[in-house]
Amino acid sequence: MRLPAPLVKGRLKKRYKRFLADVILDDGREGTAHCANPGSMLGVAIEGAPVWVHEHGDPKRKLAFSWELVEAGGTLIPVNTTNPNRIVPEAIARGVIPELAGYADIAREVKYGEASRIDLLLTGAKSGKGRKKHCYVEIKNVHLSREAGLAEFPDSVTKRGAKHLEELTRVAAEGSRAVMLFVVQRSDCRRFAPAADLDPGYAKALKLAASAGVELLCYDCEITTAEIVLRKALEIELEPR
Repeated sequence: MRLPAPLVKGRLKKRYKRFLADVILDDGREGTAHCANPGSMLGVAIEGAPVWVHEHGDPKRKLAFSWELVEAGGTLIPVNTTNPNRIVPEAIARGVIPELAGYADIAREVKYGEASRIDLLLTGAKSGKGRKKHCYVEIKNVHLSREAGLAEFPDSVTKRGAKHLEELTRVAAEGSRAVMLFVVQRSDCRRFAPAADLDPGYAKALKLAASAGVELLCYDCEITTAEIVLRKALEIELEPR
């Protein structure tokens, strides 16, 4: 996925009201950027951290900038939580996710369950691939890492996330494939685990979903100031070490 251009480097002054971030650019200008991230951004929204913002150049826009990247612990981390929904279809098309290969069609934001929408619905399984007719894929953005090499989700309590796991469990019980795909928007992690101390309910729901037939996948990304590309699968740990 190509990042918008041009990106301008600066420093984070503060992030507030969830969707706003004040930045000081390297050229001396100060401004407010839109932050497309409703989460707590634990360990990511670090005051003084290097950031990259997209300068829109459109005087009609309320905010002149959009926050795209932050550098934390020497690692580039995209902050936009909607990126994975663009990254994953591109990765499927390139054959980067073998677990999701073998389907002819991809539909996005399809209604299912109780007033929910699935991120991706894969259909048209090719014969001989051993795939079920329908594959429901829920995608979650991951950027939290509090221990070297370990990616975690969520970074705060997410009742919505638990609801999605319940919906996927019902899909699996009805005979379709149900996949929970975690996309780690950073490149310094080797494994993934639920953040049970931050949201014990989600950690429990994830284990229950896995035991009920929901497939769990986790991939990291290769990140530059120009693009984000899905890279490789990470080990998933449901039980604490």
